[in-house]
Amino acid sequence: MHIALDIIGGFFGLIAVGSAFGKLTKNAQVMESMAHVKVPTSLVPVLALLEIAGAAGIVAGIWSKPLGVAAALGLAVYFVGAVLAHLRVKDALKNALPPIVLTVIAVAVLVLELQR
Repeated sequence: MHIALDIIGGFFGLIAVGSAFGKLTKNAQVMESMAHVKVPTSLVPVLALLEIAGAAGIVAGIWSKPLGVAAALGLAVYFVGAVLAHLRVKDALKNALPPIVLTVIAVAVLVLELQR
């Protein structure tokens, strides 16, 4: 279980940091998606910092189970919020699919953390 958690958690952390990087660098595609789901531009850096904090917590969870659980739970809630943002604007499934997948991964990391 530990190895699966480390691998999945590590990849998930990289994905979260990559997502945050797109927000912090104001990547055109990311900013277009944020505008589409009506996220205020002023909140984009905050969302990026939340993703970075979650990724750091996932990595720190290797040594601290409570921190890993809290980070996985936080990222799961974060990505549920992203799914809800897409649903709120009646977005196409293809646009909502990335946060749906990330929510599932966050829940998987949470389950693995709880079983550790």
